[in-house]
Amino acid sequence: MLILLSFLHCAPARALPPPPLLLESPNGRIAFTLAMGVDSVPTYAVERDGRVVIAPSPLGVQFDEDDRIDRGLRIVDVRHGESDGTYELVAGKTRQVRERYRQMDVDLADPQGRTLGVVVRAYDDGIALRYRLPLPAQGDLVVKEDLTGFLFPRDYACWALNLGRFGTSHEGEYDPVDASKLRPHHLLELPLVCRTGEGDVTFAIAEADLDRYAGLYLSGRGDGRLGVEAKLSPRLDTPDLAVRLPRGEVAREGHLTPWRVLMLGDSPGALIESNLVSSLNPPTAIADTSWIRPGKTAWDWWSGGLAPDVPDVPDVPDAGMNTATIRRYIDHAAALGLEYMLIDDGWYVGSTGNGRYHPDADITRPIPQLDLPALVDHARQRGVGIWLWAHWKSLQPRMDEVFARYRDMGIRGVKVDFMDRDDQEMVAFFHRMLESAARHRLMLNLHGAYRPTGLNRTWPNFLTQEGVLGAEYNKWSRRATPAHNVTLPFTRMLLGPMDYTPGGFRNVTPERFQVSFAGPQVMGTRAHQLAMFVVYESALQVVADSPDAYVDANGVLAPGADFIAAVPASWDETRVLAGEIGEYVVVARRSGRDWYLGAMTNERPRTLEVPLDFLPAADYRATLWLDGDAPTQVRREERRIDADNRMLTLPLSGSGGAAVRLAPPSPRIAATATAGDAH
Repeated sequence: MLILLSFLHCAPARALPPPPLLLESPNGRIAFTLAMGVDSVPTYAVERDGRVVIAPSPLGVQFDEDDRIDRGLRIVDVRHGESDGTYELVAGKTRQVRERYRQMDVDLADPQGRTLGVVVRAYDDGIALRYRLPLPAQGDLVVKEDLTGFLFPRDYACWALNLGRFGTSHEGEYDPVDASKLRPHHLLELPLVCRTGEGDVTFAIAEADLDRYAGLYLSGRGDGRLGVEAKLSPRLDTPDLAVRLPRGEVAREGHLTPWRVLMLGDSPGALIESNLVSSLNPPTAIADTSWIRPGKTAWDWWSGGLAPDVPDVPDVPDAGMNTATIRRYIDHAAALGLEYMLIDDGWYVGSTGNGRYHPDADITRPIPQLDLPALVDHARQRGVGIWLWAHWKSLQPRMDEVFARYRDMGIRGVKVDFMDRDDQEMVAFFHRMLESAARHRLMLNLHGAYRPTGLNRTWPNFLTQEGVLGAEYNKWSRRATPAHNVTLPFTRMLLGPMDYTPGGFRNVTPERFQVSFAGPQVMGTRAHQLAMFVVYESALQVVADSPDAYVDANGVLAPGADFIAAVPASWDETRVLAGEIGEYVVVARRSGRDWYLGAMTNERPRTLEVPLDFLPAADYRATLWLDGDAPTQVRREERRIDADNRMLTLPLSGSGGAAVRLAPPSPRIAATATAGDAH
C-alpha cells in the first residue's frame, strides 16, 4: 500500500535557492535530486553509488509556441511515500514481480498560478519520473514538446537506433555510438543504452505507461552539452502539436504523462532481468485470465509459398493461401507440439499477401480457396488454436464487430499489422484494441507497431510485439546478422516482448548467405536459432520456417526440432548469466522445475564457462544442443550436473550458439534411488 506524507515547503525569505530534494532507492544505491537553480529553473540529477550518472538536467513542458512551464517556478508542496508488494504476470520473463519503490511528488508553481507536478519513483533498478500537467483555465490541454533532458557528465559509449523520422515500423539496428556523436537531427528510438565507464554499470532510457499521449523519442542536443533531449511524436492533424486533450477529459488534479524511465544495472545483463517498464503500468483489469495461454505457433508467410509436403496426396494444389496448405501447417503444428497456427495476410477477401490496404476488403469473409470453418475445426481436433492476420485499417472502423465474429468462429488470437505510428491517435487505438480484444477473449500480436511500453501488465492478452528488425529481413536483406542478433537482448528487448520469429532452419555462414524471398536462409548456425527461443522474450514464439524444414516426409524430426517442441514460451524466472552487448549473451529461464539456457555469439567463435550456482542442490540432467561441423548440424549431448560440478562449458562456433535443458530427477526416480541406497 502506498503511504503518502505531505508537507508545505515555503519559499525562504532570502534569495538563495532552497536545498535540493533527495529521493533514494530502497537499497540506497540510487539517489535522485531535484534542485532549483538560477531563475528558479528546476533540474534533476541521478547518482549510483555516489557517482553521477545523469548530470543536472532540465525539466518542464512546452504547451504552445509561447507557453512553457520550466522556469520562474517555486516548490509549494512535497509528498513522500513508499510501496513494497508483489504482483503476478500472466505471461513474461518471470511469474512473480516484486514492486518496491520510494516516491516523491513535488508541486511546482509558476508566476501564473499554475502547478506542474513532478512525480518521481526510485526503484533498486532505476528511476522514473512523470509530470502532472495542470488543468487549463479554458480550452483544450495541448502539449507541443517535452522539455526533459538527460545530460551526461562524460562521453558515454552508447547503442542507438536512429530512425531519422517519425512514422516508421520501428525496425533497425542499434549501432554503437559515442554520446558526443549524437546530433540534434537524429531521431533516436528507445531505448538508448549507455555504459557509464564505472565498471560495468549500464543504463537505458525508456518510456512506460504510454496512454492518451504521444510516443517519446530522443535527439542529441544542439547546445554543445553531452546528452539527449526528449522529442514527442507529432499529431497528424496538427503536426505542430504532440498532444491535444479536451478540457473535459483532464482530471481536476491534472493529467499524468507517461513515465520517463532510467533503467540502471551493475551490468548490461542486469537490465534484461528488470521488470521496471512493466511495473510502471497499471495492474490488469482482466478478472479471468485463464483463456490467455502463451505458446508457440506455426506460420505460413515467412517461408514464402513453398509447396506443402503432403505424403501420399499427389493432387495437392500449389502452395499458397488455400485449405490444403493451411491444413498441412496445422498438422505440422500438432506434430511438433505447437499450440497455435497463424494464418497470415491473404486469407480474407481483399487482402493480397503484400500488406497493402484495400478499402473494400472484408476482414470477416475468407477467400473462396480457404475453408476457414473446416480448418478451425480440424485444428481444434488436434489441440491447435488458430490466429488470424488483420490490417489495422480494415479492423479500426468495425473493431468490436470483427472481434465478436472472430470469437464466434473459434479464433484464439489476432496479428494486427502495419500501424507504423506512435502519435497520440495511434496510441489511443492501441488501448481501444487491447480492451476490445480482452472483452472478446482474443490474444494479440502487434506488428508494424511501436516498441513496448509495459502494456503486458495491464493487458496480458497482448503476448508479443514487433518493432524489431527480425527474421523477416532475411527475405530481402543481409541486415539480420549474428552481431545484430546478440545486440537485441541488451537493447530492444529491454522494453518488453519482441516477435523476432526465430527458428530458421536453412542455416549458412554469413559469408555464404544469399537473399531469397522464398525459403529464406538465416545467418549463423542452427543452435544459434534454437537459443533464440530462450534468449528472446516473447509469450508467443512464432516458429518461422515451413513444415518440411522441421519434419521430413517419413515423420523424422530435423536436428534441433526436438528442442523447439520442448521449450516453453513463458517463464517463472529469468537470469542473465553472461554477456556483452553485440558480442555474446547467455540467458537462463525457469519453467516449473526445469531450467533452459540459451547462448549466442556474434561472428566470433568462443568457449563460455557458464556457472550454474543458481541451481538448487539437487542433481540435474543436462541435455545440450550444440554447434556441429556445419551450420545445419546440431550435436546433441547428455551431461550430469551435480553438487561437485556446477559449471557448464559451451563451445560456440562463429555465429553459433547453444541450447540447454536442465531437468532435475523426477520425484519418483529420486525416491527409488533413495530406497535403493537404503539397502
